[in-house]
Amino acid sequence: MTVRQITAQQAKELIAKENAQLIDVREPAEHASVHIPDSKLHPVGRISAKDLENPEQALLIYCQKGARGKNACEKLLSENPNLNVYNISGGIEHWQQSGFDTQKGSSNMLPLDRQVQLSIGIMLIVFSALSLTLSTAFVWAVALIGMGLFIAGSTGFCGLARIVAMMPWNQKV
Repeated sequence: MTVRQITAQQAKELIAKENAQLIDVREPAEHASVHIPDSKLHPVGRISAKDLENPEQALLIYCQKGARGKNACEKLLSENPNLNVYNISGGIEHWQQSGFDTQKGSSNMLPLDRQVQLSIGIMLIVFSALSLTLSTAFVWAVALIGMGLFIAGSTGFCGLARIVAMMPWNQKV
């Protein structure tokens, strides 16, 4: 089943026309930092069709850039193929670039994708340094990180992102 993609402009029109539901599938700390007003938080790792307040309405799913939103749409549609689900292409970043309102909170949490990028960068530096100074065996850790990046890029699934999403600082609201 293909996920229907819409632009921020189309989403805004759908909200005005059909009173569609906005669902944020990012983590609680990301939502607390900035979100689209009146959106409901249902993190992608825990979203379920049975938890939706009004499944008859059009559901507009968004994340930071669009990938987690697409995954959430796929999950919802696999549970209930009759849902009227749309993924906002480009996520909240596209929404903001389109000039639409967002609500900022007091949290300054980095988006999940940037947390993952920082984690990968630190791991590569540490394992590269260890392979140069202690043992060349540490080069295998660098290779595994590279393989993980390849898998994430080719499939859209990032195991490290799932782990980082479960960290306590990403659960605080």
